[in-house]
Amino acid sequence: MQKPLHATPQADQAITLMEAINSRKATVGVVGLGYVGIPLALAAVRARFPVIGFDIDSGRTEQLNRGESFIKHIPSSTIAEAVKGRFKASTDFALLSEADAILICVPTPLTRHREPDLTYVESTARAVAERLRPGQLVVLESTTYPGTTEEVVKPILEATGLRSGVDFFLAFSPEREDPGNAEFGTTTIPKVVGGDGESALKLAEALYQALVARTVPVSSTRMAEAVKLTENIFRSVNIALVNELKLVYEPMGIDIWEVIDAAKTKPFGFMPFYPGPGLGGHCIPIDPFYLTWKAREFDIATRFIELAGEINTRMPAHVVGRVVDALDQHLGKSLTRSKILLVGLAYKKNVDDMRESPSLKLIELLEARGGSVDYHDPFIPVISKTREHADLAGRRSVPLDPAIVRGYDAVLIATDHDDVDYSALVEHAKVVIDTRNACARAGVFGPKILKA
Repeated sequence: MQKPLHATPQADQAITLMEAINSRKATVGVVGLGYVGIPLALAAVRARFPVIGFDIDSGRTEQLNRGESFIKHIPSSTIAEAVKGRFKASTDFALLSEADAILICVPTPLTRHREPDLTYVESTARAVAERLRPGQLVVLESTTYPGTTEEVVKPILEATGLRSGVDFFLAFSPEREDPGNAEFGTTTIPKVVGGDGESALKLAEALYQALVARTVPVSSTRMAEAVKLTENIFRSVNIALVNELKLVYEPMGIDIWEVIDAAKTKPFGFMPFYPGPGLGGHCIPIDPFYLTWKAREFDIATRFIELAGEINTRMPAHVVGRVVDALDQHLGKSLTRSKILLVGLAYKKNVDDMRESPSLKLIELLEARGGSVDYHDPFIPVISKTREHADLAGRRSVPLDPAIVRGYDAVLIATDHDDVDYSALVEHAKVVIDTRNACARAGVFGPKILKA
């Protein structure tokens, strides 16, 4: 592993670090080895930087050091090749002193009151501060509200007596990961970069230019933070719109999916978004609330954004209502004591990521009304523990064998994985509630299918 750079007089810190980045001698530290951190670390390895990955989960770091992947779309062979070369994973945060560039990729969840929870960002910043030395670049990648880098991270680092822009360099560059996207990955997605001062911006740009196809510099860290929120709020608001349209069109006998398919043939002025059982993933269900919280500091009401959030968070309850309707109309049964098979636990198709998945909420709502729920997901064999749904941990995916499917009163399609045989599923199910238009897209139709 590359030795840390020797300290130089303050005026030379930026020059020395820039030379190390350009020559690939700078050691890159990535804090948080998840869906964002792992692809970023691998990109740095491919760019010929020595890389140390940091995580508090010793099981995860040991697995990585054995050359094993825990993320479906990243093969173990890729991890093994990186470990043989320039990468190692560690729980020893003392090694942060060896890193010349430290990239922070830790979660930024919400509290139960839907307020920003910066616990992971703050604890990581303190860990960095304990080892901070002159000449280091620190970049926050975690999605957060405008001002976090300057107002939260910077004071923690400067409490050491070192000064941002003089002794060390601070920047924000939001992650843009889309797990399972076959067209765009870490290195092909343009990277927005904002620095705390000109030197920090130039250094962060130089580093990311070595990792990705193109960088997009902006005027400040606050600006870069706002860019990320804007991207995800745009999606949240438009998904809420089509979710509301679905609710409006259903009683009119109008299929929202057919409407969208026809509307998207217009070559201008329309962008297709699709309804679903609720929002999932690590960004869209969370990020808008970071901005609404920050806006209150300026006495600004973000009514449009909050309304979108309300619509999207109500969708699981609407889906449960459709399950109740299906059971009543097709079987003459109530939800109480009915057996439901939920198909798809991941928040979107063809990934093994269940973060903020609406499927978890659906299970809880159905069982709260007396139903019994099992699930099938080819990518998630066991439900792992989550903060909001800890009581579901340990449940296992059931196979879609015909005899097993016939044993349920209803099948609820919550995630439209490609690996599912929807024709066979409909054939053997008593009734199917489809929240993703999966059956129609597979060419499967019939009176058993109820869209939700």
